[in-house]
Amino acid sequence: MPRTPRRRNIAPPREDVLAAVMATVAERGLDGLTMAGLGREVGMSSGHLLYYFRTKDELLLKTLEWSEARLGTERRALLAGPGTARERLDACIALYVTDGHRDPHWTLRLEVWNRSQDADDDARARQAAIEDAWQGDLTELLTDGIAAGEFRTVGAGRTATRLRVLMDGFSVHVTVGIPGTGRQQVLDQLRTYVDETLTPPGAGTPAADVAPGF
Repeated sequence: MPRTPRRRNIAPPREDVLAAVMATVAERGLDGLTMAGLGREVGMSSGHLLYYFRTKDELLLKTLEWSEARLGTERRALLAGPGTARERLDACIALYVTDGHRDPHWTLRLEVWNRSQDADDDARARQAAIEDAWQGDLTELLTDGIAAGEFRTVGAGRTATRLRVLMDGFSVHVTVGIPGTGRQQVLDQLRTYVDETLTPPGAGTPAADVAPGF
């Protein structure tokens, strides 16, 4: 009688694991993310997960890189799309800013930042690559807007850095749930900052209409 072949434990595609991490963070927060629980979700043992990702820190960073790559695809489509430089900048800002309290992408991002205090050089370089991608695209967009006369002549790189710092700070407040903050308030504040910083001389700056809370 022929022997029945032993069934191999085939690991799911890595993207399925990363998507499961993000879904778990969205549903149960970081406290609900364990290697054993994730393994049950994707049909792998926690040992197999550690074989592929080595540590939980690496798993979180890989998931953040995967999420950022998806945002990067959307961001590049916005930058290459129709509309004025200001319209495309507003769209990129809306893409960057947290969706709200416990936004899984931003929850994950804050956790990776927090763990990076003890990260090795490779992990730090990969985190820097995430920041550099946004910095490069925003700088290029501002440069194009300045050249077209849509924006005031400013240092594009310096302004992109300041804009990212503002978006980061506001998004942290919203993600952790500080009372009196919200996504729409953040977008209003950033719109006012862009108006005041980039409106060309003589064009007039729209009156500020910022919701309270910041």
